[in-house]
Amino acid sequence: MNLRPFRDIKRKKTKVINVGAVKVGGDNPISVQSMTNTLTTNVKSTINQINDISAEGADIVRVSCPDEDSTLALKEITRHVSVPIVADIHFHYKRAIEAAENGAKCLRINPGNIGSKKKIAEVVSSAKNNNCSIRIGVNAGSIERDILEKYKEPCPEALVESALRNIRILEDQDFFNFKISVKSSDVFLSIAAYRQLSKVCDYPLHLGITEAGSFVSGSIKSSIGLGSLLMDGIGDTIRISLSDDPVKEVKIGNEILKSLNLRNRGVKIIACPSCARQAFPVINTVKILEEKLSHIKTPITLSVIGCVVNGPGEAAMTDIGITGGGKGNNMLYLSGIQSQKILTKDIILKVVNQVEKKAKEIENNN
Repeated sequence: MNLRPFRDIKRKKTKVINVGAVKVGGDNPISVQSMTNTLTTNVKSTINQINDISAEGADIVRVSCPDEDSTLALKEITRHVSVPIVADIHFHYKRAIEAAENGAKCLRINPGNIGSKKKIAEVVSSAKNNNCSIRIGVNAGSIERDILEKYKEPCPEALVESALRNIRILEDQDFFNFKISVKSSDVFLSIAAYRQLSKVCDYPLHLGITEAGSFVSGSIKSSIGLGSLLMDGIGDTIRISLSDDPVKEVKIGNEILKSLNLRNRGVKIIACPSCARQAFPVINTVKILEEKLSHIKTPITLSVIGCVVNGPGEAAMTDIGITGGGKGNNMLYLSGIQSQKILTKDIILKVVNQVEKKAKEIENNN
């Protein structure tokens, strides 16, 4: 039971580009990205991490390529993963060419940092020949010297000017299969820069608050920054940058999209914070259910409420609901209707069974 959201978000219609088999922009789903933190030359560890990131729900994964050994490793890595790989390239044009030739489906570069027009032309030619897109990655910490001198400090105008300069470099090479980011670790600077850029270009935008920090603080900063932009209809792909396991980045990214009804994947749990009225241990129940239902990819809503104050009302708006009752007799709701009483000791088993059953019904109907 997925009710119509109170406010529909109208996304800006951008150009559509291809990152491997993933289409970014236009009416396509907002994609979630992450980045490995293994040594790329450690092929086995990198493959394992990419597959873990993908299993959590990432559509695209970025891999750092600081040297030739790393770009050559992409050839083996891309054979054993199902998601398109973005090669993170800085400065050396040959690394970009090698990455495109060895299986990368996108190059994260700043064309202005590559060097001469001849070198840029070679990178673009390799991207075209290998069906490889590009992400222009403008960052507040690495704005071109002349632009920084002009504005005296990183500011939205500086980030946008850098982005437009790099856009022109690619357009002059008759290359248009690219997306853009204008990231900063400052939430306000990032929001302002993306809003300005969105007004002056129609290329898809990759959203992120760079170097956001640890799991808690980074998730909060990213939720505020990306959430504000997404509610404005800005953004075609996102990455949560955390000093933590990249799998957690994907989890937070998907939760942000689910909370805004922009993309639904897996079980969306509505749960109370618990209090003295709770008839069963809500917090622990939710933790267990999150783990046991993590394999479900079908969009399903589940309410877990510890008492009858808000429980029936929440259950009326979810596919499956469990509401605490007296003497351990809790009520299971299916599609908003009371179904059966459940003892506290049976909640986990019953709810998991009902969610899995609902997921199969939805899959069969589709």
